[in-house]
Amino acid sequence: MAVLHAEDRPPALEEHVSGAELRFATAGTLADALPGCDVLLVWDFTSDAVRDAWPAADAMRWVHTASAGVDRLIFPGLVGSDVTLTNSRGVFDIPMAEYVLGLVLAFAKDLPRTLAQQARGEWQHRETENVAGRCAVVVGGGPIGRAVAALLAAVGLRVPLVGRRAADGVHGFDELRGLLPDADFVVLAAPLTEATRGLLDAAALRRLKPTARVINVGRGGLVVQPDLVDALREGRIAGAALDVFETEPLPADSPLWTMPNVIVSPHMSGDTVGWRESLVELFADNLDRYRAGTPLRNVVDKTRGYVTNTTAGDPP
Repeated sequence: MAVLHAEDRPPALEEHVSGAELRFATAGTLADALPGCDVLLVWDFTSDAVRDAWPAADAMRWVHTASAGVDRLIFPGLVGSDVTLTNSRGVFDIPMAEYVLGLVLAFAKDLPRTLAQQARGEWQHRETENVAGRCAVVVGGGPIGRAVAALLAAVGLRVPLVGRRAADGVHGFDELRGLLPDADFVVLAAPLTEATRGLLDAAALRRLKPTARVINVGRGGLVVQPDLVDALREGRIAGAALDVFETEPLPADSPLWTMPNVIVSPHMSGDTVGWRESLVELFADNLDRYRAGTPLRNVVDKTRGYVTNTTAGDPP
């Protein structure tokens, strides 16, 4: 099996996959490592190396990515093959929900300004906002979006949940624009697919009230970034907290870095202490299933770009 990694390798992977021939590779050497391999662990899930090296994958049967999103792996060669694709659904749900709650509270309680004034030694009393009774529209009906919705509801927010189709109390994507005018927060936690790319564009942003904030922990491509920058500059929305971007790392000349009403974080919302070990454990469990010929966890529907079914032992 091959392992695509960047600077860091999966911790203690050898202890979990005894008996397997491991070929560690970086983006530049992946093509040399793939021939003859039937399994690929994509540890460096921010790279497009798999797409570039795919012609060398002459024996591949299963690709697993150490991420929830699979957009970098949805390319014609892999989608059109009979290779199984799995993801790391279930590892990030609670950490990301906690992160979103932290951002909602940071905005409502004006923590960025408090920290800035502390750094300047300024004492300025002011009032902050309640979160109870406010509305947070959460876009993403999968496990991450549901975990976010549950945690926000637990502190008193009203939380319409938006998914790919209307069912079981979830609004469909076609209902999103009708929900936006009432939103105090819009939380994006959906996968990046053809249906969700550019979901929050200029037209959608114009439907938000001036006091609304946008929080994106899904994928950068869910937002049309220039449209968001314009809305922030013109004061048409009150702020944004962005953990993901169309280009990562966020370029140094991006205006988002210096906007006073924007919180920028480096794609870390799901990364808590021990997350790497959890990713390895999930992969090792799937490897045991693969060797035994039993159904894998988190099988991705490659035509849709997300997991559509669950397997025994999967998180809900």
